[in-house]
Amino acid sequence: MADYKAPLRDMRFVLNEVFDVASHWAQLPGLADSVDVETMEAILEEAGKVTAQAIAPLSRAADEEGCHWRDTVVTTPAGFLQAYQTYAEGGWVGVGGEPAHGGMGMPKVISAQVEEMVNSASLAFGLYPMLTAGACLSINAHASDELKQTYLPKMYAGTWAGSMCLTEAHAGTDLGLIRTRAEPQADGSYKVSGTKIFITGGEHDLTENIIHLVLAKLPDAPPGPKGISLLLVPKFMVDADGNLGARNAVSCGSIEHKMGIQASATCVMNFDGATGYLVGEANKGLAAMFTMMNYERLGVGIQGLASAERSYQNAVEYARDRLQSRSPAGAAQPDKMADPIIVHPDVRRMLLTMKACNEGGRAFSTYVALQLDTAKYSEDPITRKRAEDMVALLTPVAKAFLTDLGLETTVHGQQVLGGHGYIREWGQEQLVRDVRITQIYEGTNGIQALDLMGRKVVGNGGAFYQLFSDEVRAYATQADAALQEFTQPLIQALDRLDALTAGVLDRAGNDPREIGAASVEYLQAFGYTAYAYMWARMAGAALGRQDDVFYASKLGTARFYFARLLPRVHSLAAAVEAGSASLFLLDEAQF
Repeated sequence: MADYKAPLRDMRFVLNEVFDVASHWAQLPGLADSVDVETMEAILEEAGKVTAQAIAPLSRAADEEGCHWRDTVVTTPAGFLQAYQTYAEGGWVGVGGEPAHGGMGMPKVISAQVEEMVNSASLAFGLYPMLTAGACLSINAHASDELKQTYLPKMYAGTWAGSMCLTEAHAGTDLGLIRTRAEPQADGSYKVSGTKIFITGGEHDLTENIIHLVLAKLPDAPPGPKGISLLLVPKFMVDADGNLGARNAVSCGSIEHKMGIQASATCVMNFDGATGYLVGEANKGLAAMFTMMNYERLGVGIQGLASAERSYQNAVEYARDRLQSRSPAGAAQPDKMADPIIVHPDVRRMLLTMKACNEGGRAFSTYVALQLDTAKYSEDPITRKRAEDMVALLTPVAKAFLTDLGLETTVHGQQVLGGHGYIREWGQEQLVRDVRITQIYEGTNGIQALDLMGRKVVGNGGAFYQLFSDEVRAYATQADAALQEFTQPLIQALDRLDALTAGVLDRAGNDPREIGAASVEYLQAFGYTAYAYMWARMAGAALGRQDDVFYASKLGTARFYFARLLPRVHSLAAAVEAGSASLFLLDEAQF
């Protein structure tokens, strides 16, 4: 496997030259005095070093070893504890955390790049700080000041970790069916009882305490999702001075044996009358948990991108070194017995697909992060509301499309290596196994598509979608004439997406099955159109500078995207327009 190198030049290009984040920050009073380009550069450089040097070298051995469970105790693979301590001591767990409680206070556009780097280094490792950062978001947004002061500083410091305990064996996505109970106590605490499954980082040896955010129902809760509350349940009790006390009644019953992310502990967690504390209002826990989940969904999309980036780096190095056959145009290196396989059209197709999807995905995830920052820091209510609506619209696309392409591109990377791609020592098969979970957890990609189509498009009559469409059309129609080779196909793709949106809105009024029938292909068509917008903007930043190899590469990759990948929207549109009828031609007995 090639040594991981953080793609810092690409990150700087997106942040500084495509989106001009410094100008964006200047319009947000909450950020204008706390971050600048120099700070960003220093953070990216240091994150690149710690992920490449302390974490990436552990990835393959940690996958081979996996986590160990014995009598409720979980041990992570060799080297993880030391690497986690290094990562935590650098302040990376709290890079986006609130400064009032010890976090760095960096905007999401910066923390998103850090997330990509740590997950490229090791997706399994990156899950531990990711869950902690997400738990901190919910605590900071919804918990009492007392809970914030008690738990956030240690969590941002990486001394304590966090977990998110939602899923139960019988419930899955339908959280309204959960059975975990929280009984109120005279001192204001609750006794939490129930079992949760698929809990990432529910138990491990990386930190001295783990703070579980648990969905449960109070005795008088109304039925369904409206009766869910959120409880903070520590592994070890904490006294008034912040010191650890007795072990709480929460334990790990087992860990899952999985397809991938072997070094991430996926736990069955048993709560046996564990002491917990209400976060936010009673029966409004799902809204509080979604504060965490919406950030995590972009984070999971970034995991797809991160795995694909690591696979691309491996594949490029191999394609440059592996000699096999001659170029169809004649010997490229006649002094050698064969040419490197990068000369072959099909290898170039795979590498360019990976490169175009990765760089488009990095731009898109950064674009979504910009919306999150605007929604959080803008003082203008109209600007903030627009950003919130855009976040709602784009989050399911970011989660699902980035991870769908993550699997496609890691498979391409494996294919470039041929037989070696199937062998563990080359690292590509691990990336394929690891990235597969990203399409499943934090809401399967089918659920994300339903959310996009049902809630975020049909649910508001296309109002959220129109914000995106108007922005893209304004950019494409106002762009310099020299960009027409990119803006014209972008407008055509947007016209097609507008028509698809209007068609589903119309048909859904007569047949509720149309939403589910159209959703997956619609999300994919949306994703390719959004990437076309990103690539047009990247081409605009590179145009006129193609004497430099970096910018020439950007323009060449943009042309490949518009020529070979954007046309996928035609078949996706045909599937959306086919409607729901063909899905219901068979009765259950015919399957």
